[in-house]
Amino acid sequence: MCAVRGLIATGVMAAAIALAAAGGAAAPTAEMDGLAPAAKPGAKGAKVKLLKTRFGRILVTGKGLTLYLFQKEKSAQSECYDDCAVAWPPLLTRGRPVAGRDVKQKLLGTTTRTDGRRQVTYRGHPLYRYHTEDQAGEVLCQNVFEFGGLWQVVDRFGRAVR
Repeated sequence: MCAVRGLIATGVMAAAIALAAAGGAAAPTAEMDGLAPAAKPGAKGAKVKLLKTRFGRILVTGKGLTLYLFQKEKSAQSECYDDCAVAWPPLLTRGRPVAGRDVKQKLLGTTTRTDGRRQVTYRGHPLYRYHTEDQAGEVLCQNVFEFGGLWQVVDRFGRAVR
């Protein structure tokens, strides 16, 4: 389901970005696509919290959108760019990420992407959303293999939920 929805939505997203670049309608905002501009001094960071789902308590954004890790990545450095990052937007932050209740602040960190933006990590894993999931607690892409690796939701200890 993710691959079909992803291909259709990826094309729509690419078209919107191309239209905006040509002076048409506005491109998706940072809040919509998970992308944030560079950090401002003292800026508050992205919030990561827990939500109870059919997969147990998993990491979600401050708005309740499911967060995933990409098993292809063996370090904190992201390997998801271009079409991958359109389908799986990285969770970006302007300031230090903020832990919600029962999320371990010491496991939250950041990694710098090739464009200079800061992506939130948890236990050294870069975090991502799936671009068509727009409802709190929605999990459509657990254990999906795309872009050369497996995508899995994350528990409060920073482990992939299998």
